[in-house]
Amino acid sequence: MRRVGLAALVIAVCCACGAGPSVRPDVAVVEHRDGTTPEPSGTVPGTEPELPVPVRDLDWRDCTASTLGTLGLPPGPPGLVLECSELAAPIDPSGSMPGSFALGALRARLPQTPDDAAPLVLTSGSDRSSTGTLAALAAGPVGTLLSSRPLVAVDRRGIGTSTPIDCGDPRTPMPRQAMLDLGQFTPPPIDDGDAVDTVHALGRDATTLCTDFLQPHELAFDPSHSADDLDQLRRAWGVDRIGLLATGSGVEVAAAYAAAHPDAIGRLVLDSPSVLGADAATATEAVVRGREAALAAFARQCAALECALGPDPAAAVADLTDRARRGELGPISANALLVALTDQLGSPRGDISAQVRAFADVLAAAGRGDTAALQQRIDAAAAATLADGQFVARCSDGRQWPTPGRVRELMTQWGERYPVFGPEGALSMLLCASWPTTPPAPAPSAATSATLTIAGAADPVAGDGASAAAGVLAAVGTRTATVAWLGSGHPALAHSDCVQLAVSGYADTGVLPPDGGACPG
Repeated sequence: MRRVGLAALVIAVCCACGAGPSVRPDVAVVEHRDGTTPEPSGTVPGTEPELPVPVRDLDWRDCTASTLGTLGLPPGPPGLVLECSELAAPIDPSGSMPGSFALGALRARLPQTPDDAAPLVLTSGSDRSSTGTLAALAAGPVGTLLSSRPLVAVDRRGIGTSTPIDCGDPRTPMPRQAMLDLGQFTPPPIDDGDAVDTVHALGRDATTLCTDFLQPHELAFDPSHSADDLDQLRRAWGVDRIGLLATGSGVEVAAAYAAAHPDAIGRLVLDSPSVLGADAATATEAVVRGREAALAAFARQCAALECALGPDPAAAVADLTDRARRGELGPISANALLVALTDQLGSPRGDISAQVRAFADVLAAAGRGDTAALQQRIDAAAAATLADGQFVARCSDGRQWPTPGRVRELMTQWGERYPVFGPEGALSMLLCASWPTTPPAPAPSAATSATLTIAGAADPVAGDGASAAAGVLAAVGTRTATVAWLGSGHPALAHSDCVQLAVSGYADTGVLPPDGGACPG
């Protein structure tokens, strides 16, 4: 009990401070125009009950070294322990389809993590593997949340350490490289065809390969089935409620879980969520907008450090992207360059200055014709974010994919608004345009646990979907509070000790921090 009280005290002190630079993390309370401050949402009508500790547990085995090595991560804080396990989940809990999937799980803890603290369950949706997200968070420069309780990540079907999906075969391989390049080096499928025709054909071919490989289960990879998989973990633990931490597109899984099991959520945290319930074009534009904002933040840091990109790093990156579009970077396409850039903008990093300088050196070298280091960055980013399982999950998650004609219009419009990421962002939607329509996950219809939402100022992975996600839950009576993180990257937890304090305080006490607070970048 002392741990809970101490965490509550930390949050109370934290939330009373300003948002300026400080030797300790602050959460600033945003004042109303009349000078008053909003009341803490979590104090009325009360607090959430304490999370239950698992009655039973999975069969965990130490995998610290292998996980960090595979993902190319630093060793993390002293005593970090990563443990792996598997969980069997039926393809369809109703029993209409026989068989099961093996889901990969990862638990992270520190020597000071209490043995009697209930874990939070992390899902990162289709952005990247949940276990990879957790490993990066645990190995990062901040460990406040992990000191208060263990975190457990469960990979979605076909992603990360879950049973992989490999859609191709030796006779008809999956066009992965062409998809990464968005067909830049692929001849159009028709005479006088353009990039739109090429990518539409690539998406159609990839869809055919994956649906043939998965049939008759090709529609079993949507957020609703992923929510059912998370409930298998709750059942395995023998508890009536779990604490759920969703990052990025994991909000789709969290919302599906809230719709199907509103009483089974004991805590709900949405960290930098994507736009919930939107059509594909709206959701993609939010992501593109977040990437441009994150690039602007990177450029400011780069210029302040007098990095290798010169006095105007933003212009240097834009010029390099244009050169890649014209085929002047050899085998490196414009989209491959942007995949590596997005990975850098969003990845957790300990020494920010060193990382900014290092990536600036990589881009500057590519500009001089030496693309070896950039190619290594591209390969690593593609392996983490563009596997076949992620293609299936992204296409299953999306709604109302635009037609080729609409994509042509958006390429022009977004190219003007978002010159670096806009054209390829619009074009990429065609990869999923042929995917069979998945029934939309039911929206939450009843209030669930009080929800803490973290809104990133410049998120290159999920964009700016925090207000939409909080609004969907608030509309059905869920108590919500939003804390803004004024930094750049994804997810906020992996970058900000202040955000971790807010989340750990809510997880410990069930009390939401004041709505409208902010953590410095």
